[in-house]
Amino acid sequence: MKIGPDGAIRGEVRAPGNQRVAHGLYRLETPHLTPWANFLRDLSALLLVLPPGAVYTHVTAARLLGWQVPVLPEQVPHFAAVRGDCRPRRPGLICSRLTHQARPRIVHGLPVDEPAEILLRAARDFGDLDLAVMVDSAAHLGHVDEAAVKKVLASKRPGTRRLRRVWKSRSSLAESAGETLLRKFHDAMDVPTEAQVYIHDESGRFVCRADLVVVGTLNIHEYDGGVHREPSVHRRDLRRERALASTAYVRRGYTLDDLLNHAATLMHELDRVLDRPHQAERLRRWRALVDDSLYSETGRARVMNRWYRSTTPVDWAGTA
Repeated sequence: MKIGPDGAIRGEVRAPGNQRVAHGLYRLETPHLTPWANFLRDLSALLLVLPPGAVYTHVTAARLLGWQVPVLPEQVPHFAAVRGDCRPRRPGLICSRLTHQARPRIVHGLPVDEPAEILLRAARDFGDLDLAVMVDSAAHLGHVDEAAVKKVLASKRPGTRRLRRVWKSRSSLAESAGETLLRKFHDAMDVPTEAQVYIHDESGRFVCRADLVVVGTLNIHEYDGGVHREPSVHRRDLRRERALASTAYVRRGYTLDDLLNHAATLMHELDRVLDRPHQAERLRRWRALVDDSLYSETGRARVMNRWYRSTTPVDWAGTA
């Protein structure tokens, strides 16, 4: 039996007051802590079954670094990268092989892989839309740059093709996953936009900063997430709308439901604003992105099946 930080135990524990983290790994129950604090304790406990030099990667590392991530299933495995062939195989833990000279950073007391490597490993599982959320966030926070990504892309490892495509279309100005989705929707609709535009009234007084402005127009397009319905935020939004009414700009708000379930209606609205004919190819392009992402049942099932195969040991009993 091996005991780690915070009372984590590697071995079989039957004493009350302990909760199972993974097969043969337990830690003290902490129901009084927040979900985030419990997440950190689970990762700390997992270091007992990971070999020396292991680092967290993929969405596990992205969460530790404070990146925006796409909408995730309720049950998401933990992701680590290890050197050599000693890769623990447990339900709920996916280990990939470290093939580079890692310079891990310590975040919240836990080892984390290099940001460009984190994006590459996510690119192997996610669709372009999912990966764009992470890429935009990493670029916005200044955690990854062109040189680091080029180094990873030069390796031509699995995932480089998707990462190259998404990196080229990144926006370091996006401040939320919703803003990235809204921008990608406009890209699919062939509608050029400018992000984070400072809006002033006729007297030059600053009014607000807009998520997106359609190039060549006075149309402001913004993503309205659930946080905008909180009382304090809602009051601030109402003051902002009144200030915008004194300008020539027209604001339109969009929700996740609009983008996923009413894309055809949005396309027609954009076409009317731009006075151009409808093209079904634009809608097909957007729906293909959504279908390949965690924002659709099809894409979510694909990713979850991949993770399940990676975390469940094969039982060959009875097959002979």
